[in-house]
Amino acid sequence: MKKEINIALIGTRFMGRAHTNAWIDVTGFYDLPIQPVLKAACDIDPALEESFARRHGWESFETSWEKVVSRDDIDVVDICTSNASHHPIALAAASAGKHILCEKPLAMSGDQAREMAEAADHAGVVNMTAFNYRRVPAVQYAKQMIGEGKLGRIYHFNAVYLQDFFADPGFLWLWRCDREIAGSGAHGDMNAHIVDLARYLVGEFASVSGAMETFTRERPKPDGSMGRVTVDDATYFMARFDNGALGSFNATRCASGRKNHMRIEIYGSKGSLVFNLERLNELEYFSASDAPGEQGFRNIIVTEKEHPYIRKWWPPGHIIGWEHTFIHEIGDFLTAIASNQKVTPDFEDGYRCQQVLDAVIQSAREGQWQQIPAN
Repeated sequence: MKKEINIALIGTRFMGRAHTNAWIDVTGFYDLPIQPVLKAACDIDPALEESFARRHGWESFETSWEKVVSRDDIDVVDICTSNASHHPIALAAASAGKHILCEKPLAMSGDQAREMAEAADHAGVVNMTAFNYRRVPAVQYAKQMIGEGKLGRIYHFNAVYLQDFFADPGFLWLWRCDREIAGSGAHGDMNAHIVDLARYLVGEFASVSGAMETFTRERPKPDGSMGRVTVDDATYFMARFDNGALGSFNATRCASGRKNHMRIEIYGSKGSLVFNLERLNELEYFSASDAPGEQGFRNIIVTEKEHPYIRKWWPPGHIIGWEHTFIHEIGDFLTAIASNQKVTPDFEDGYRCQQVLDAVIQSAREGQWQQIPAN
């Protein structure tokens, strides 16, 4: 019989549902030496015990994260709360010796993220920052191709992450509008993902220059009052990487018609790659070594058994979806716990990402390039 490991989920909204689905499904597709048990779900709204916890099979429900983290029967703390609470929950979990999975952005600042990384390292617990897009098979395959030298020297990394839910000035105020809770707007929510992918695929950042804008400074609340928007609606920035490559990044919540459009382009001396999240199972590849009359971007359908993660799923050609990235994430996280190994992206990666995000904010305020601190 497999050893059981007890999971506590803190935060049961959008990301809590995505993570719960992964905790449930992972054992059906990963051959794991340990069995996750949905031990406790936690949310400040007690009504979610019936509508969420019982519906999804969590054994117990709490409204105090402090109580959950201190429970002796909890082995893993999965943090899916709003950004401002990541830091205190993670520190408490590390102090209690719990393994920790935490949603991005890891913290409200680089200083907080560094403290979280140091606490987890000191406690000797397995820790992961939930940058789920690293675990898209096409992204993993892009990493493999770059490592094999198929792109040669990398010159450019260009990325956009576009959504439209704040394009309408009448869209209701929510916690993501408040800097005290969210830290930033589109920048921390969306640029965090593409910054992490840039670090993963190209390398460390050297310097950045950014611009931020809030297009709608007040939004209506459900009670009829108006709430101040204290975060960015859009943040653009340019970057230089340690290896000499240049980067451009564009995150906005005001791109009408774009629901969850993330696209990255990587151009090198020998070839290029393009990934579009809306075409998650595909990777565009250009090779300069092709015969001149046959050159052009080819579309690789990343659903063959040779491609990362695909052996766990369906026969070749049967596509997978967005939710599978969380299953890959949690499968790798549990594998690391079972083998007492580190897993990436860890809290150190979350900290490195936060350093870049912080530098972009500082650049936008001061109107000049900012160096990324060396570590």
